[in-house]
Amino acid sequence: MSDSAPAMGTIQVPPRRAWIAFAVVLLGAAMSLIDATIVNVALPSIRTSIDASEATLSWIISGYALAFGLALIPAGRVGDRLGHKWVFFTGLALFVAASVACGLSQSDGQLIVSRVVQGLAGGIYLPAVSAYIQLLFSGRVRGRAFAVFGAVLGVSSAIGPVLGGLLIQAFGNTDGWRFVFYVNLPIGIVALIAAAVLVPNSPKQASAANGVDLVGLVLLSGALTAILVPLIEGQDQGWPGWTYASLAGGVVLLVLFGFWERGVVARGRTALVPPHLFTHPAFTAGTFLALVYFAAFVSIFFSISLLWQAGLDHTALESGLVSIPFAIGSIVGASQSTRLAVRFGRTVLIFGSGLVALGLLGVWLVLLLVPSPDLTNWDLLGPLLVAGFGSGLFIAPNVQFIVATVDPSEAGAASGVISTMQRIGSAIGIAVIGSVFFGNLSFPSGRRPSADDVANAFGTAATAALLTSAAFAVVAFLLVFTLPRTAGRPRGRGPAQQGRPQEAVPSA
Repeated sequence: MSDSAPAMGTIQVPPRRAWIAFAVVLLGAAMSLIDATIVNVALPSIRTSIDASEATLSWIISGYALAFGLALIPAGRVGDRLGHKWVFFTGLALFVAASVACGLSQSDGQLIVSRVVQGLAGGIYLPAVSAYIQLLFSGRVRGRAFAVFGAVLGVSSAIGPVLGGLLIQAFGNTDGWRFVFYVNLPIGIVALIAAAVLVPNSPKQASAANGVDLVGLVLLSGALTAILVPLIEGQDQGWPGWTYASLAGGVVLLVLFGFWERGVVARGRTALVPPHLFTHPAFTAGTFLALVYFAAFVSIFFSISLLWQAGLDHTALESGLVSIPFAIGSIVGASQSTRLAVRFGRTVLIFGSGLVALGLLGVWLVLLLVPSPDLTNWDLLGPLLVAGFGSGLFIAPNVQFIVATVDPSEAGAASGVISTMQRIGSAIGIAVIGSVFFGNLSFPSGRRPSADDVANAFGTAATAALLTSAAFAVVAFLLVFTLPRTAGRPRGRGPAQQGRPQEAVPSA
């Protein structure tokens, strides 16, 4: 972490008020990350309640993650121009409204649109958290704030399934899933009032006058959507010709996006994704690491929740309880990750990602070897505890090591790109895992499936999906070796950072 204040200056407030303001914006961040995973245990209830299609279940998570990721960089720049307080407030208000709309949805289309808006809103207000860490703190205190940020985000993602299970258990399996979204209303109102009263205004940046690269944003959004749509819809529709055309069109749009970004830089303006970052081979590998790790991480409980509820006929709470070992491991790992990263450097990431890969391979072996009708949560306890501990070790410090692959003056831009790649990885991971899961889901023909038939069918599908998640995790483990042995300490702010009050931001 940088020990100097950012060029944009700091907000001079008493230390106690700084921590209170930080707690307020951190509450909003926790809400957005919990919502990325809390929905997993609600998917089977949504499926039966509104007769949602298989593709809809993937869109509920992928659409949220994709919109979230695409909003991060432009929202940060808008915050630089207008002030982060009211961008945070506006994004959080939209997030709360979209949460209520999700809960009120009566059809697939309404839920998907509301969920995408919810993800967009989360991506609008999350950059303000790292901005306020820069603005409110300096020196070692700032480092501690970033450590708290990373730990809270990792833990929030881990406890989502448990919280979702509790809510559905309390309000019923038919409509209890709606309260997974409604719970954001009271918490969000408290956070909005606290933000208006307790969060100080941030200074506006003249250096942000270049604005947002809207054409680049449209090209990137179009490319990723063109790739995701066939990955999600293709299996459900039998892979018609348009799915392959869409994939090819997405690749073409990505190429056009690359050329456009080069042109933006040549004209002396601020690119959405600065092309020069990818002249560092280790950074390129690091962004791919962020993508594949989050593809593995977010998809785990998508598969397990469908197996546990739709396949084994357990309740949402029982499904959520399966994730407790992972959550406990994440909490323990995250609490130690920053200290261990300082002492042992990249070895912590190697160890953490290795444990995630080992844990997911363990889950796959359990599903492969134990007859599905006989599965219990005790069978998965050990592998999920190992995977959770590894994830906790990896999540908080990983961005710092990827950012260390570029020049210190590029740290802010690099951090924004990595955070976006994490969300895109989440979206692609769910799209791929959903396609694998439902592509392997089949029942005996000619007779009504028995309970064992259903359990075995979902067990086979979950086994294939978990193997795919484990493969993502293995690739992530191998890519960790491309990172530097120690995390850099950005000390300057060059052109790539102008107007970007970000450091190597922990994310989840």
